[in-house]
Amino acid sequence: MKKKFIYIFLTAAVLTAGGCKLDYVNPNGPIDSQVLTTREGLISLAVGIKQYYSTSGVQVLSTATGTTARELKGVTTFTNILELEAGGTALPTFNGNVNGLWSNMLHTMGMADDLLNNAPTVLPNEPSMRSGLIIFGSLFKAMAIGGLATAFEQFPIQTDKTGRAVFVTRTAGLQAAVKLLDDAAAALAATPPSDEFNSRVLGSDLVLLDCINTFRARYNMMLGKYAESLAAANAVNLNTKSQYLYSSQSPNPIQQQVQVAANFKPRANFGLPAGFVDPADGRLAFYLSTPDVVVGGETLKTLKGFFDDIAKSIPIYHPDEVRLLKAEAIIRSGGDLNAAKTQIDAVRTRAAGDPFGLNPNLSAYSGPVTTDALLLEVYKQRCISLFLQGLRLEDSRRFGRPAPPVNVNPVPTTYERNRNFYPYPDQERLTNPNTPADPAI
Repeated sequence: MKKKFIYIFLTAAVLTAGGCKLDYVNPNGPIDSQVLTTREGLISLAVGIKQYYSTSGVQVLSTATGTTARELKGVTTFTNILELEAGGTALPTFNGNVNGLWSNMLHTMGMADDLLNNAPTVLPNEPSMRSGLIIFGSLFKAMAIGGLATAFEQFPIQTDKTGRAVFVTRTAGLQAAVKLLDDAAAALAATPPSDEFNSRVLGSDLVLLDCINTFRARYNMMLGKYAESLAAANAVNLNTKSQYLYSSQSPNPIQQQVQVAANFKPRANFGLPAGFVDPADGRLAFYLSTPDVVVGGETLKTLKGFFDDIAKSIPIYHPDEVRLLKAEAIIRSGGDLNAAKTQIDAVRTRAAGDPFGLNPNLSAYSGPVTTDALLLEVYKQRCISLFLQGLRLEDSRRFGRPAPPVNVNPVPTTYERNRNFYPYPDQERLTNPNTPADPAI
């Protein structure tokens, strides 16, 4: 199976996503027609999508946006890392990390499109396997769109092998992601995937319906659709555990970037302002350790948690995200603030029992039970529980944290993010005339 992973990465669907021409040649791998027109090819493609996103996708989404949103600090002398760390208008359109995020998300989208486009014709008489592959492709395409929406104002949502993909606004993109997930949930209820799909593709590490509903809740929140977000969050079973699995052959990508390549180090107190983190919070010891190092006047920690071993798993989502989405949806929709506080306290006071071992063990929230105060508390708890999950940049914008100044380079570290959105990569602009103007900051 691991050999099939390699084949898929290098040859499955010779992709051009937007202006990105992701053509890889492996003389020992199957040609496109073998992958996209055969049952075994599509099953292997589905496995390859999960493998690719869990490594290349997770790595760049977590480290690039994590640096921009101050979770990590770039500490090497590589120019691309220094540019990402500086942020502001000094971040060039040829930055390798920004380009990596763009191309990896589009590559995931392209593989998912190939699965969605070919499963109906290749498997017309296998409804349960066909359903599983389409649901799976829909989930990962939605995740890729969500990754792009985290970092860019506009982006393609359909692959285009001519290199002239059409851009849509992030609102339209997120609406498309939600539609994919809604359709996936309906398909899952109508035609449950086969046991073979569950065994060969899904595995025991991913609970499909709970992942779908969590991402529905996440993207509806990003759209400001609070009732829909709350309904999806309420449908998630908080006792299940969905995670990306790693090994020495497929190493934990954050561990590789932080500990092996040593390109980044985590900031003290999760990179949050003074007073945002209770020193008694059990999540401090879970995620951060010594030895400390001071770089540029900042205290940097040693990374632990899900990221300090080559084979440690990373959550696809953490149950605290679901609880805090419930609280946020209630608050923003003008609901019962005490009900929102209950969800916040379910995060704060947990002393044991988290499926991933992340237990804050704090007292209940004792601040003002007002809209503004509770939203700030939700933001704090999200920043801590969901550390390096690729969510901080979106959260910083959505919760109205101070925007970085224009034409101040590098952006002072007193700002919780050094960009609002990334510029579009040169490789896209040079080949795709549909590329829009870069954002100011």
